[in-house]
Amino acid sequence: MRGVVLAGGSGTRLHPLTRITNKHLLPIYDRPMISYAIEALVMAGITEIMLVTGGTHAGEFLRLLGNGHDYGIDRLSYAYQDRPGGIAEALGLAERFADDEPVLVMLGDNIVEQTFRSTVESFTAQGSGARIILTEEEDPVHLRHLGVPEFDEARRVIRILEKPEEPPSHYAVTGIYCYSPDVFRIIGTLVPSGRGELEITDVNNWYVDQGSMEYDVLQGFWGDAGESIDAYYAVNDFVRQNGANKG
Repeated sequence: MRGVVLAGGSGTRLHPLTRITNKHLLPIYDRPMISYAIEALVMAGITEIMLVTGGTHAGEFLRLLGNGHDYGIDRLSYAYQDRPGGIAEALGLAERFADDEPVLVMLGDNIVEQTFRSTVESFTAQGSGARIILTEEEDPVHLRHLGVPEFDEARRVIRILEKPEEPPSHYAVTGIYCYSPDVFRIIGTLVPSGRGELEITDVNNWYVDQGSMEYDVLQGFWGDAGESIDAYYAVNDFVRQNGANKG
């Protein structure tokens, strides 16, 4: 399995901090945010990674990460997204890198307390389709800003709603997804949303409709450090006190 870390976007929710740098290069406790996503993939056993970024600060990732060997990466590649076209479009840039292998995709502003290596192992055994990581979220106000799964009586996901006014469950979709190689074909069939982007929720719902979507519930803390200024500092506080990417 190969890893794709998405580190693009304009970072408007973290203005004015992101007027001078990419949000994924902002510090979380004692090191740049992006290093936590890289570490998470390596701990999960993924050492061939592509970083997808964009904007005017893209070169700073190369200065920070280099060839990736200092971070435990065997092969680190880079791709540039020249316009904000959505998460699914950014993932599409990794098609040649994936080379018909399954991929684990992680948003670079996601921070987790515990490793998700078991999800990688489960998806390898699954063999096809998709597998996403969920997190429990009891706050309905927060759920209205996230992707939320709806379950049937057998606890299978029957659809994923993006920013629902009435959340159908107390779970949220994190920015960590496993896909079989056919994900790139699916991306090629997507129609841009109302905001002109290719949405990862549409990709996930394609797999849901095919009956090939599985999920795991993440243990421990999950935070989206790019969600807001308050969320950014809350993630900082948690990592300072508790650490991240524990085995």
